[in-house]
Amino acid sequence: MTKEFFPIVDELGEVIGKETRENCHGGSMLLHPVVHVHIFNSKGEIYLQQRAWTKDIQPGKWDTAVGGHVDYGESIEEAVLRECFEELGLENIEPVYEYRYHWQSPVECELIHVFTLTYDGEITPNQNELIDGRFWQMDEIESFLGKSIFTPNFEHDLQLLIDYKVIC
Repeated sequence: MTKEFFPIVDELGEVIGKETRENCHGGSMLLHPVVHVHIFNSKGEIYLQQRAWTKDIQPGKWDTAVGGHVDYGESIEEAVLRECFEELGLENIEPVYEYRYHWQSPVECELIHVFTLTYDGEITPNQNELIDGRFWQMDEIESFLGKSIFTPNFEHDLQLLIDYKVIC
């Protein structure tokens, strides 16, 4: 099996090295770039995916519509389009860059680049990547916050989307 390599970046997002996925997720706290795409429909609902049970981080929890690591040698924009296609079968889309932030969990350290997309077309979840996916109303999400239904990272993302006035 081929090893997967992630770029290692500084706080500004500049590539300063590369490391294996295992080392990046093994407590090394090496900062590596990630992309998140929040998908909204025209009714203002937000699409969430349920992470596969085979994921090494937060298996089975509901999470951002699209999220994935940037591969070594890949641009942020390339990673966004690749992940949207791999996870949900989306093509010919134009996600909008919103902001980036630093996220640290007990096992990894990420520089997350956040994008949004308004989309009413067909979404085809990749069953190898996730268990399920659907649009949620904001009041439904709010009723489950803090109850271990969502990943901590999604709950943090949601607050930032509100703070940055991406959603009200």
